[in-house]
Amino acid sequence: MLADLAERTRGKPAAKSDLLIEDQAAFLSLPKQSLEARYVDEGTANSESLVRFDTNDYSVPVQYAHRKLLVVATVEEVRLVYEDRLVACHRRSWERERIFFEPIHYLALLERKPGGFDYARPLENWQLPECYALLRRRLEAADRQHGTRSFIRVLRLLEKFSLLQLTAAIEYALHIDVIDVDSIRTIVEHRADQPVKLFPLDGRPHLAHVRVETTDVASYQVLLGEVAP
Repeated sequence: MLADLAERTRGKPAAKSDLLIEDQAAFLSLPKQSLEARYVDEGTANSESLVRFDTNDYSVPVQYAHRKLLVVATVEEVRLVYEDRLVACHRRSWERERIFFEPIHYLALLERKPGGFDYARPLENWQLPECYALLRRRLEAADRQHGTRSFIRVLRLLEKFSLLQLTAAIEYALHIDVIDVDSIRTIVEHRADQPVKLFPLDGRPHLAHVRVETTDVASYQVLLGEVAP
């Protein structure tokens, strides 16, 4: 009797375990996706394309300088959003008064001003594979006036492709003695193309006997008015 009373909640007619089951039945189900802990704030990119958050500065592409952006900070990263576009993502730093440059963000500006390439602060600690230095030397030897700009144009392919993809394309281009930016772009784009997947007939026996007739090209002459309909 005493044990039964101990299991009951004061003023309630049922045991605690029974009340818990009733409460759980009334709860909403948990969401399928996990909840991301984050802090959202607004920031403005300065003239150096840097956005300040929590005493640190994070870079965005130069075309977003002087624009307001949304700062989405999680435990591990800082995302910078303009309108509905993610324009930059950095690993979050818990230190103070640090500046974090992404060299790729400044290549568009340096393409217009290639003379500042070797002195640009955002690029001073940028480590690239040896093939990049070789490509630059060959481009500048081939065209002393525009070689550096051509090299920057190659680097701008990193805006679309990964460092691994572009590095492999440059190494291949150097191997076949082709160093212009258009050829390197063609190589990296071709390698990035995904092969067309075959449509399997497994589990679709009703399609096994379907035959598509070869198109009669002559029938298209009707559209050109050469054959009366």
